[in-house]
Amino acid sequence: MSNGAYKSVEHRATVNSEKERISIAMFYLPKFESEIGPAVSLTSPENPPLFKRIGVKKYVEDYFTRDLDGKSYLEHMRISGQKVTKASI
Repeated sequence: MSNGAYKSVEHRATVNSEKERISIAMFYLPKFESEIGPAVSLTSPENPPLFKRIGVKKYVEDYFTRDLDGKSYLEHMRISGQKVTKASI
């Protein structure tokens, strides 16, 4: 949705032998009839979309049936030839 402006990191946790840690999994999913992709307000002719727009239902189906080939699913969503650069952020 951020069109490459937000760089997320892998989730990591450190064990603390002195203090208890609690993790809570939270999930958010728009309606299957909606569409996801870069926010329109973050794209322009000078900053074209870097990722495809796709229906949520198709996204979920593809995400859970993909081969684990070492690439993140985000790479599958990238528009061919588009690279995230500092100029596109």
